[in-house]
Amino acid sequence: MMRTTTVIALAFLASSLLVSAQESDEANAVLQTERDLAIAYQGGDAYAIAQGVMQDYTLTSSTVKVTTRSDDIAEAEKNDPKYEIFENYDMQARVHGDAAVVTGKTHTKGISCGKPFDSLFQFTDTFVKDGGRWRLLASHASKLTARKSKFSVGRFCCLQHPLRSQGSPALVCLTRL
Repeated sequence: MMRTTTVIALAFLASSLLVSAQESDEANAVLQTERDLAIAYQGGDAYAIAQGVMQDYTLTSSTVKVTTRSDDIAEAEKNDPKYEIFENYDMQARVHGDAAVVTGKTHTKGISCGKPFDSLFQFTDTFVKDGGRWRLLASHASKLTARKSKFSVGRFCCLQHPLRSQGSPALVCLTRL
């Protein structure tokens, strides 16, 4: 009886490890798709964008504008915006069968409509497995404020906010401690 229990426990442990490894592999595949899409957007690769996003893909931007796959492909084809940087970081993937959610941050820098931009976003992307590969179905991005460092002065909580145009940091004291 003890031997049967041990064999069943070992089989359960082995199957749990296998499932965990498969989930990890799927999460890594989703994150690789996310990185590949960032490269496609940075390079203005309309074909790679078309392959990486679903036909009914939508993005809700930080300005609450909803754009589609066709909009993204058209921007890539006209090369506007022109990205110098399109980098995702601090990414986490959660896989649930043939669906996955990736959260993270994106730094973009470049020129759009002749004007330079340099922005940080928090994003949530939803992927689905389609034909054996991960494709982006929906995205939401929220713009983050400039990088700030927090410290205290007396009884106030202050933020040091870089003002690039003036070359020196501004001290902004927000609330009493």
